[in-house]
Amino acid sequence: MTTFFDKVFSRYPIKTKRALEILPGFVSWTLIFFPIWGSLFIPYTLAYFILFFDVYWLYKSFSLAITAYIASTRIKRAEKLDWVKLGQENNDFKKVTHVVVIPNYKETLEKLRKTLEHIASQTFPAKRIYVVLGMEKRENGAREKADILTREFAKEFGIIFSTFHPDIEGEVKGKSSNEAFAGKAAYQKLVRENIIDLDFATISSVDADSIFDKQYFAYLTYKFLNDPKRYHKFWQSANVHYNNFWSVPAPVRVIAFFGSLHRTALLIQGDRMVANSTYSLSFKLLKNIGFWDTDVIPEDYRIFFKAFYKLKGECWVDPIFLRTSMDSPKSSSFLKTLANKYEQERRWSWGVSDDPLFIKWWFTVPGVPFIRKTIMLYNVLLDHFLWPVNWFIITIAANVTTLVNPVFSRTALGYRLSSIAGIILTSCLLALFAMVLIDYKHRPKYAKASLLRHILFPLEFILLPIAGFFLSTLPALISHTQLMFGKRLEYKVTEKL
Repeated sequence: MTTFFDKVFSRYPIKTKRALEILPGFVSWTLIFFPIWGSLFIPYTLAYFILFFDVYWLYKSFSLAITAYIASTRIKRAEKLDWVKLGQENNDFKKVTHVVVIPNYKETLEKLRKTLEHIASQTFPAKRIYVVLGMEKRENGAREKADILTREFAKEFGIIFSTFHPDIEGEVKGKSSNEAFAGKAAYQKLVRENIIDLDFATISSVDADSIFDKQYFAYLTYKFLNDPKRYHKFWQSANVHYNNFWSVPAPVRVIAFFGSLHRTALLIQGDRMVANSTYSLSFKLLKNIGFWDTDVIPEDYRIFFKAFYKLKGECWVDPIFLRTSMDSPKSSSFLKTLANKYEQERRWSWGVSDDPLFIKWWFTVPGVPFIRKTIMLYNVLLDHFLWPVNWFIITIAANVTTLVNPVFSRTALGYRLSSIAGIILTSCLLALFAMVLIDYKHRPKYAKASLLRHILFPLEFILLPIAGFFLSTLPALISHTQLMFGKRLEYKVTEKL
């Protein structure tokens, strides 16, 4: 079967690619307009779909609360363990080294310095951590900034050095191409010159604002040494946006709240977890799959699925039950901050551009276990396809249906549709209340605020319908539509003061 589809994709490369690029947007727009055309032609089917979707949303709400609580509890437990001591029980502990790649463009000196300070203060010996500052050659002042940081931290790490990624024809400007350049340079400098042992090295993709838990690399070392399939693994902590949680505008804070809980909850959800933002993997694995790709902006899902299919499904993401905290977008004014958050969501939602490739690999790569590859693809497509849709279905769909078809609104189901949907969605407030308590109890001390702010914080969720639309739904919908028309996204740096 894979041979047949491989022939189809090989014979019609452009047509199949365009068809798959149109698919996400087509599905999204079809579901968004379903309450209109469905009201006219299949009102009962539409009504049951809306109620089913609302029940599904209720399930997702309580599932998020429960899994976030379990994961947060496990993080609390992991924070109390001495991971260096546990790692030292393995005879190979002293052989392990960690390479940290920090791709950046127009990041402030202070931002990078803070990230490096937290890496240097790890409980794992910093002399066995090797840092690569992935600078962009086109950035004015990049070399001066890199030189300052290299001098300041030269005695902290095993080695700290910089790469200057040039604009290369055929590459897409962004994090992935920068990391590919820096990763290959790290291999030449560290592995080829026998400074580190490839068999005992990890490499981490680190955002410039990533603040690691002090035990991250000790925990990573323990996981690496005690995993018989270490060369087939990625490791992922909970990437949360707590660095500036209380200093960003309320609409951004509300989005950051849900995003942080979601990424915490993913730690216990098995194959729903895919490498994202800041993550680690075996350096040997990265070398074997050919490093990061240079034709894409968002690199995290791409690098995992690239490894997954090259290893015929023998690739996994393992949780690190610690938090890695990051910044939410913040600029010099309220409106600029909202614009920055919008652009960040545009870049994140552009991950949908990888879906055509993931679908193609599902059809054409032989030898991958069918059930697992199907579950992996299903989870990604469900998240990406529904990203621009959720808001419309849970917010306005029930009311639109009765407005478009007044005749149906006079039936028993049509008359009660809005009230039933309202009862189901109101029940989600119980889950939201639980999430607020979980977040309050488990949020790190550095992200705490006064009791009054915590008491008033739930009132900010009044902004959720508006913030959710403009800072999540709309940028995702534009990304889907842009992909439909075959247009590319231009990389824009998210400002984080």
